[in-house]
Amino acid sequence: MTRTIPDMHTIALAVTDGMLHFELSLAFEVFGSPVTDPWYDVAVCGPDAVGVGLFRLAPDHGLDRLAGADTVIVPGWADIDVDPPAGLVDAVRAAHDAGARVASLCTGAFVLAAAGLLDGKRATTHWAHTGELAARHPRVEVDPDVLYVDNGSVLTSAGKAAAMDLCLHLVRLDHGASVANTAARRLVVPPHRDGGQAQFVATPVPAPGDHPLADLLPWVMERLDHPLTVEDLARRARMSSRHLGRHFRSMTGTTPLRWLLTQRIRHAQELLETTDDSVETIAAATGMGTATTLRRHFNRTVGVPPDTYRRTFRARGNG
Repeated sequence: MTRTIPDMHTIALAVTDGMLHFELSLAFEVFGSPVTDPWYDVAVCGPDAVGVGLFRLAPDHGLDRLAGADTVIVPGWADIDVDPPAGLVDAVRAAHDAGARVASLCTGAFVLAAAGLLDGKRATTHWAHTGELAARHPRVEVDPDVLYVDNGSVLTSAGKAAAMDLCLHLVRLDHGASVANTAARRLVVPPHRDGGQAQFVATPVPAPGDHPLADLLPWVMERLDHPLTVEDLARRARMSSRHLGRHFRSMTGTTPLRWLLTQRIRHAQELLETTDDSVETIAAATGMGTATTLRRHFNRTVGVPPDTYRRTFRARGNG
């Protein structure tokens, strides 16, 4: 059985001795703090007493509860040099077989790989451990250069902050861009970083107002309805297109055009959720030009056409 996204509401956090407390706490904060109604029902599942970092934790349910969840989150696994507990691996596999969406945070990917859920699939984990994941599980296509990978019913993230990106990605899938943006504002984090963005940015991101793109990015966001080009952005930033591309790559891990397209799609999502504007009007408001262009890019990026996206989140909002 495969559950549809509108039916998803139960989040099970799979814990056992050796879990990383940062990823576990992060997931509980995102999914356990309601932003809209209905929200998620969060269940912490594991043995009677679990050692998580500096803390001892008493889960609410046993691991057998995972099989009844809509989404299972497997936080980071501390000791990747040993095999994860067989009971945890079996419970995660059983949950996926029952139709649950399963997501790992950081080195939780080793649990999913041990369960066979990543065989033949693209996956990621913390960049420092991607080599080990690939060596131990050669049937997994390990990508060390992305923040997270969404395979539909199986998702994996890189380490630490990328775990937050994946959690917000799940909120966006389930509740829409507007709700995900609200959750991000509450958490004081960026509302969206594309999963294909690089894990490791060679140069630290400067403080706001103290980097070459500080004036450019707000200027672009106010002009998404304009047919902007890389040359337009470079001219505004008073630098060559090649120089602009280097700054974008060092700061965001992506290209100017890909970043711009992401902003246009995000804006289109919000307009589809919050207005009755036609697809043609939204195409103009997001700088896509025509409804055909918007539909092509939206379908490729989000996975469904704009009209389907609107019906899904309008129906959920009226539910």
